[in-house]
Amino acid sequence: MLKELNMKQVVFIDRDGTINHDRGYIYRVNDFEFIPGVLTALQALTRAQKKNIIVTNQAGIARGLYTEEDYHHLTQHMLQELAAAHVKIEGVFHCPHHPNGSVPAYTMACLCRKPNPGMLEQGLKLVKSSAAQAVMIGDKNSDIEAGLCLNMTTYLVETGYGIEEKASTQAHYTVANLAAAVEHLLKV
Repeated sequence: MLKELNMKQVVFIDRDGTINHDRGYIYRVNDFEFIPGVLTALQALTRAQKKNIIVTNQAGIARGLYTEEDYHHLTQHMLQELAAAHVKIEGVFHCPHHPNGSVPAYTMACLCRKPNPGMLEQGLKLVKSSAAQAVMIGDKNSDIEAGLCLNMTTYLVETGYGIEEKASTQAHYTVANLAAAVEHLLKV
């Protein structure tokens, strides 16, 4: 099974709680902080020539807590930090929707909001790959369920909400953090 995992070429990674500390709705650069070990893990994926894609629910936009522009500003900051650390990210997809939002343009049920697989499908199209070649790593069962919808191998990390969600997860693997997921994924 480990050799099969190493053959996976696309790695979908949740943002809040998996890449950075989740302290509520993160949209300001000053509030963004990588979880220890994340940069090293992402560097290892880059060296292994994996196609890394970030997928993130951003309900704060639908709830009027911040704007799309705020989200994009923070995303640019994150991507600059990752590029400076020699991490390659193929794409970043976000869902600004929520069925209980307060901003009418974003208040809806959609196919992109995890646990739906819409962002993953968009990412697979971007890199011209199939779900059989992909894994999903996240700290919430909604991340895991999105990956399972497409029959991906899934990792629940115990950072963010993972500690609370691990008792009810259907993830293939539960690991301490992104670094542990990457170490497991890259074993031959």
